[in-house]
Amino acid sequence: MGAQFGRWHFDGRPIAPDRLEKAEELLRPYGPDGGGSYSHGGVDILHRAFYTTKESRHEDQPYVTESGVVICWDGRLDNRSELILELRSGLSSTSTDTSIVAAAYQAWRGDGFGKLIGDWALSIWDPDSRSLLLAKDVIGTRPLFYCVDEHQVSWSTILDPLLLITGKIFGLDLEYVAGWLSYFPATHLTPYVGIQSVPPASVTLIRPAIHKVQTYWDFNPDKRIRYRSDGDYEEHFRTVFAESVRRRLRSDVPVMAELSGGMDSSSIVCMADSLLARGLADTPRLDTLSFFDEDEPNWNERPYFEKVEEKRGVTGCHIEVSAQEQVIFESHGFTVSPGVNLCPSQRTKAVAELLISHGSRIVLSGTGGDEVLGGVPTPVPELSDLLAEARFRTLFHQLKIWALQKRKPWLHLIFEMIRGFLPPTFGSASRERRPASWLHPGFSKRHWIALTGYPHRLRVYGPLPSFQENLATLNGLRRQLGCTPPRRNPAYEKCYPYLDRDLLEFLYAIPREQLLRPAQRRSLMRRALTGIVPEEILNRRRKAFIARGPTVAIASESKRLTEICRHMIAARLRIVDSERFQEAMQLARHGQEIPLVAFDRTLALELWLRDAAERGIVNKLTFPNTIVEKPILDGFQPFLSEKGR
Repeated sequence: MGAQFGRWHFDGRPIAPDRLEKAEELLRPYGPDGGGSYSHGGVDILHRAFYTTKESRHEDQPYVTESGVVICWDGRLDNRSELILELRSGLSSTSTDTSIVAAAYQAWRGDGFGKLIGDWALSIWDPDSRSLLLAKDVIGTRPLFYCVDEHQVSWSTILDPLLLITGKIFGLDLEYVAGWLSYFPATHLTPYVGIQSVPPASVTLIRPAIHKVQTYWDFNPDKRIRYRSDGDYEEHFRTVFAESVRRRLRSDVPVMAELSGGMDSSSIVCMADSLLARGLADTPRLDTLSFFDEDEPNWNERPYFEKVEEKRGVTGCHIEVSAQEQVIFESHGFTVSPGVNLCPSQRTKAVAELLISHGSRIVLSGTGGDEVLGGVPTPVPELSDLLAEARFRTLFHQLKIWALQKRKPWLHLIFEMIRGFLPPTFGSASRERRPASWLHPGFSKRHWIALTGYPHRLRVYGPLPSFQENLATLNGLRRQLGCTPPRRNPAYEKCYPYLDRDLLEFLYAIPREQLLRPAQRRSLMRRALTGIVPEEILNRRRKAFIARGPTVAIASESKRLTEICRHMIAARLRIVDSERFQEAMQLARHGQEIPLVAFDRTLALELWLRDAAERGIVNKLTFPNTIVEKPILDGFQPFLSEKGR
């Protein structure tokens, strides 16, 4: 586990020593436990270690096999035991993840990537075939970037060295900008033209004059799991969910779990406690981290996370936050993307102090639970399946039940169902995800697909519509994770039990009506976890949070915001209409509703553009006649709190 950087000069030249030293300096905060290097034949590779398991402490990377193949592995291998049994070749239960991955590559070459279950990013240099392979896990939880031209290829798990030591000036990728301003950009994009990200479930093959990206694994739409009783589905869910949590408790130091009081985070904590009580988890201790805000009337989670703490008999770590918190902007060096805060908030600092004091290097997150377990109460995927399968009698029966439950006419549900099969631009489908009103019309027109979240159209033939919807939702989560930067100061890994590959395979293979039923969202989860999770959590209503803090902050910072609106680089680039942006700010000042996430991201984009222009990182041709007003930069940072995102 850790961070890596590599460069291959196709003509065999080594990298300049000072640039290699600079790259190692940039990697060190993400891999504070030492490092190693490889250099031969124009290929230079650096690795910085980050230990979270007892096996990882015995790893030596870059790992060189007997045949000379060089492997850098950043990840957690979940199916170690199965691979050891299948591969044999001198492996044992004490073997490192890297040695198991190396044996898998030696045995199966590129066909083995689909057998590696876990969260990982991987680079393989094969001197015999003079080829470089870059691959990522199915979900895309770990970053891996690369930059290739006719002379060389550079790759890294962080963007910084690709930008700062390549000697290149990059253009601004406007599709990435459009995605960032809405529902997150496509997984292969970065803010820079010429630097790409390895997509999830994909391997990138690079040789001189060859650059090829292909998918190595995908979910099987023909897989079906059908049982006779609800109890069988519940038992199967408990098994795969417990295994997903257990995998992420594999640590020789304490693990921290986010505990918001919602069903997702509470279920993770309660299942982890069950595993620890039975001696089935490796971590010595599980701690919890909860946030509360006494000033927000719509966000009172304390009674719920305290119910979980009462059940486990341990009071967790509590951090008081404020949605109105305003952080003074100070430059702490170049930030590689608009999604990286330029200055840590008080909340971020408090979390960092807790992780250090508790010795935790892994944080469990409930991200994805709402999306994959029926948290959004819509019958449309189930009804669409019945339509595609021509099960009209059952379709009419379910329409009647859902119409009564949703208190909507049949025709309304039928229209929602049919609309999914129509082009995304049809009727109100495009209005539901229309871009922010302050974006420049030309920019919105050119990048409508990215600005509307890469909408898809259901197909009548082929996979069931619910399966198609599942993959579309998963791709949205993949894009979100792709914009999540690796953590530093301190370094830690964030893990997502609801995005476990085996768990998702199960959820995608069972009938939709197991997940969601009339009058019972998250039906399977509620039934299966009865007795494990407190009843008050399982039966609570859907969490709804509307923060008033950001609008208060907009009002208090209106003078500074007005100054920013007058000199927007994003406006000069015809991304934003500054007058409309200022109008939106005035609406928020007076308590009217605006899309706050898009507003905050527009501010973050503007500040990042100024920093990039000032430092000359992005192609100066992208910024014609732009003068950066340095005084405007001082003392400001986007202020929308993380819980409002």
